[in-house]
Formats: sequence, C-alpha cells, structure tokens
Amino acid sequence: MAVVVKGQGEVAERDAPKPRVAIRLGKVVMRTFDAFLARHSRVATTPFIDRSAFSWVPALEAEAAAIRTELNGIMRHPQNIPAFHEMSPDQVRISKGDNWKTFVMRVFGHRIDDNCAACPNTAALIEALPGVQNAWFSILAPGYHIPPHRGPTKALVRCHLGLRIPANAADCWIRVGDQVRHWEDGRCLLFDDTYEHEVRNDTPESRVVLFLDVERPLDRAGETCRRLVLALFRATAYVKRPMANIKRWNQGLQRP
Repeated sequence: MAVVVKGQGEVAERDAPKPRVAIRLGKVVMRTFDAFLARHSRVATTPFIDRSAFSWVPALEAEAAAIRTELNGIMRHPQNIPAFHEMSPDQVRISKGDNWKTFVMRVFGHRIDDNCAACPNTAALIEALPGVQNAWFSILAPGYHIPPHRGPTKALVRCHLGLRIPANAADCWIRVGDQVRHWEDGRCLLFDDTYEHEVRNDTPESRVVLFLDVERPLDRAGETCRRLVLALFRATAYVKRPMANIKRWNQGLQRP
C-alpha cells in the first residue's frame, strides 16, 4: 500500500500501482511464442503480406459493396458506435476522444450477437471466412493519427478491407515496419501487426475499413502453438474486459 497526504498532518492509504513484473514477463513469453510461430509460418513474415497468400480475399472483395451498404446504415447513428478505448481500455494510449470508433462483431472468436444482427450479411460473410478471430468496422476520424504501436501476437494476420477511403488517399496511410501503404476502396490490405505500425488520416474525410484478424497459416507444430496462445489470451482481462464492456454498452443503447 502507498501512503498519500490528504491534508496537513493527515494521511490515508490507497492501492499502489499494480506491479509491472507480470506484464514484462508476459511480453517475454509472447516474444518467444512469436519467434516460434514465425519459424512455422506458411506465409511470409514480412510487414505486408501478398493478397495471394489467402484464397478467400477475392471473394471478400467481391462483397465490398454489400458490406458498405450495411456499414452506411450503422453510421447513420454514430452515437451508437463506441470509441475503441471505451471497449478496450488497453487501447487508451492510441485511441483518444471519439477519433477512432469500432463497431465490433467478433472478439477472439466470440460472436457479438447484437451487432451481428445489425449487419447480418456482413456477419454471414465473416462466418464463412476461415479462422476469423476478430472483426469490426474501424472508423478513423479526419485528421487523426494513431501513434506507433504493436499487435499482441504473430498467431494472427491482420486484414483491412477498404470501405470508405478518402478521395485524397495519398494523405491517408498506414506504416508497418519501414513500409508505407495506402488503402483502396474494395481492396484488402494484409499485414503483420506485430511490427511497429501507425496510421495517419490527414484528410477532411473519415476512413473506414472492415478490420479482420485471421489465423496465420501454420504447419502442425505452429497450429498447436497458436491454439495455446489464443487460449491464453481468452483467459485474460485483455479479452474479458472488452467483452464485458461491449455487453454493457449494447444494453444501454436505444437502437432505432
């Protein structure tokens, strides 16, 4: 317990900051897992990954217009879409105000039924894709910068399907490692988010993508490791807290 001065001559106890030892240990463990997963990956471990590595990409891109139609309906009620950090407090460093909103349909394999019901065609498409662990609409406000950060595990590969891309796409970009790319409407961008990455939208328009985390293709040993890694994540507050927050948020909504 830490002692804090309340007034002259008066003290009170409060909880000390949580020890960081467990966090540091967790990062060491995850780096070990990631090194193993990289050795057993059946696709490139480069910052960006070629679309041809995933056979389902053309089929998903062919449905971009249908997905965008459901997105447009959801975005008519922006007050019903939470900021990223309101769902996942772990993201508070990179998500500020209402600048990065997320409409979540899946969290580490857990389906968010209320949100899937609001976009049933998109939800059905996600269900049909192999190995989707996380899925949401990621809505980035004009002028916002997501600072450099890293994803939690090489067990997954990130996919962004462009749905609303600013007209001046050159001023809306993502850097992964030492490479910079721009989104395109109706096209998938795949990358390894364990590399340091950042996003900047220097335009007056919002940028919206369908954000997917899909299972990295691995050999048998790698698949065994991934199952362990994902089970560990599901057992932690990193997953449990967002699930509880999403449920609480949806219970408080007055849906149209």
